[in-house]
Amino acid sequence: MSQTDLPITSVAIVGGGLIGASWAALFTAGGIDVTVWDPDDNALNAFRPRMLAARKQLAQLGLRGRGKVKLFKRLSAAVSGADLVQENAPEKIDLKRRLYGDIFNAAPDVIVASSTSSFAWSDLTQGVAKASQVVVAHPFNPPHLVPLVELFGSDDAVVRRLMAFYEKLGKVPVRMKKEAPGHIANRLASALYREAVNIVAEGIADVADVDKALVEGPGLRWSIQGAHMTYHLGGGEGGIRHYLDHLGPSQEKRWESLGNPRLSPEVKDAIVRGVDAEAAGRSIADLSAERDAALLATLKLRAKLR
Repeated sequence: MSQTDLPITSVAIVGGGLIGASWAALFTAGGIDVTVWDPDDNALNAFRPRMLAARKQLAQLGLRGRGKVKLFKRLSAAVSGADLVQENAPEKIDLKRRLYGDIFNAAPDVIVASSTSSFAWSDLTQGVAKASQVVVAHPFNPPHLVPLVELFGSDDAVVRRLMAFYEKLGKVPVRMKKEAPGHIANRLASALYREAVNIVAEGIADVADVDKALVEGPGLRWSIQGAHMTYHLGGGEGGIRHYLDHLGPSQEKRWESLGNPRLSPEVKDAIVRGVDAEAAGRSIADLSAERDAALLATLKLRAKLR
């Protein structure tokens, strides 16, 4: 069995903030041993409570593996025995590149999976000696609950090995054919949010009604079928070909009417006022708890439907 075919059985978390703790919860719930490094003592002190809170949520989904966690104050000690490093460092390109050099000095054969939401693979790996062992592996927050992980790398065997690992843990990896800023899902989200901001800026609707229209309308369908499949059904018996041929012009007309708003002080103030009104006094912690409870209920229902 070649190195690229070996299963991944140990993971080092580099960057122990919210994303790192969420990843660690998923890995340990899947029976994977985890080592953790962060240069910030406060992050390390908060790591176990954050991870355990996420583990309680995963237990509701039947994920109760007994992977172990060890915290380290030296990066080399944390990564030296790992098959995979899940990197969650701040979005600073020079910092990430320096980390990769230090990681490969301590563990020459390890795969580095970056949780970056903004950097392309070619940016991350510029000047990195073992670039083929670096893979963009962008999750959606919170990673322990949202299945998606977007992958891009230069070595097919490395990417396939990582895909198999994530799939075994219940993640849904999507492999990009070529890199793009924001990857896939954030580009889609950004396109939608641009128009959500434009609708508020143009006075078409307020913040709460924009969110309500999305959640109670297309968002409900999109959680079951994506945009392309939704329009395939919209084409009736003729499917997507009929839709594009006969309704495509109306779609193009709507595209032409979409806005390109600027985040001026006035627009920012309108959005902040609207979000504050919609939150109705609920804190970020309250809203996050509501979100996670709804995600858990949705995941349980999807499991039953399958």
